[in-house]
Amino acid sequence: MSNQIRANSILPARREDIELQTADGLTLVGELARPLDREPVATLVCLHPLPTHGGMMDSHVFRKAAWRLPALAGLAVLRFNTRGTSSVRGTSGGSFDGGNSEKYDVAAAIEYAEFAELPNIWLLGWSFGTDLTLMHGLDPAVVGAILLSPPLRFSEESHLDAWAGSGKPLTALIPEFDDYLRPEQAAIRFADKAEVVPMAGSKHLWVGDAEKVLDEVVRRVAPDVPIPLPRTWDGPMESGDMNAYADRTVAAFADVPVPGQLSESPD
Repeated sequence: MSNQIRANSILPARREDIELQTADGLTLVGELARPLDREPVATLVCLHPLPTHGGMMDSHVFRKAAWRLPALAGLAVLRFNTRGTSSVRGTSGGSFDGGNSEKYDVAAAIEYAEFAELPNIWLLGWSFGTDLTLMHGLDPAVVGAILLSPPLRFSEESHLDAWAGSGKPLTALIPEFDDYLRPEQAAIRFADKAEVVPMAGSKHLWVGDAEKVLDEVVRRVAPDVPIPLPRTWDGPMESGDMNAYADRTVAAFADVPVPGQLSESPD
């Protein structure tokens, strides 16, 4: 009997808590989810939104990626808390550094994926995580990157130029109603440097649109997997505790100033 895949649905996978060791001596907490009955066809290393505004390894798109994509698409999903960030999994060492010392966090995650012999490593950045991707993710072990709601707040034109010069695929999924960078502006900022995919009706947080995001991600990292992904599941399925994240939404941080300067602002 097929059951609908819902926001809290957890599909079968091999899941293990992991720790990442950074070059500057910190321990970061995370999780690696792999397909249950086969080797992964590709790997997603997830870089989460701004931790000072509720971003963490459990931010909903990444949580759903880890809960679904090993079973639905044969992907390995590595997600972790950057320095000073907390989630149900725990708190990573260190403190938020505005994207600077986080270069060690990105390197540690890529290194872990390499040592675990995970195939076809892709970076999946969201908001602040897109800046980390652009600034620190251009590593020889990385196949390509996908950017969700990139604000281009901390990264600079030189980082885009470096990615473009590398020849590695770079895709930006841009919400129609993004708070920071909308499709028209993104087409200019990323011109000849990345594939820009306007996402009709979506907003910065992708609420209600996780399925569309995951479809576009899988389309690029595992092109042999049929899209759209299934919305139902015939096998065993568990349910996650959604209450654990109730106070970690971005809405809870609405009055907290965001650091850094935006390159562009929406109209």
